[in-house]
Amino acid sequence: MRTFKALLLTGLLGAAALAQAAPATYTLDPHHTMVLFSWSHFGFSHPTAELGLGQGTLVFDPQHPEQARVEVTLPMSGLDTHVPALNEHLAKPDFFDVARYPQVTYKSTKVEPLGSDHFRITGDLTVHGVTRPVVLDAMLNRIGKHPMSGTPSIGFDATGTLKRSDFGVSAYVPNVSDEISLHITTEGSVVK
Repeated sequence: MRTFKALLLTGLLGAAALAQAAPATYTLDPHHTMVLFSWSHFGFSHPTAELGLGQGTLVFDPQHPEQARVEVTLPMSGLDTHVPALNEHLAKPDFFDVARYPQVTYKSTKVEPLGSDHFRITGDLTVHGVTRPVVLDAMLNRIGKHPMSGTPSIGFDATGTLKRSDFGVSAYVPNVSDEISLHITTEGSVVK
């Protein structure tokens, strides 16, 4: 009987350890996610636009952060420069051609922990029907129980740069800069 109890206790402890070590899947919150990009306009100004999150997930295990995965879909219908005429222009075929390419996607292919909650995320970005690797420098802001919902939650910021011409969006280069700066902030929760 003691052997059975010892085996049962060992099995329960092992199962508990596996449950704690399992990665969590977080659903990113579109109300607390901003994907901002900015560029130089003839060297005079640096406008910023936002793409709203359609859907996104982040799989993360603090014990094995190198196994993290992130995948997001950003509908081009959410493009907002805060200038209606510019929104319309960017949606046309000489820029994003939103009618033909209605969404942007990003799917991570590699996550490198850099210490102190910093990470380098490499992933495939698809814009304008073209897929290219893009590297993001990410900072884990917080992980834990959300004080309002009580659910396990996570939040991070990320930055990066890309060349829009790599994605077939090259109108007015170099007067309107080819290099685009990205800033992303997001949070997500485990949905049960």
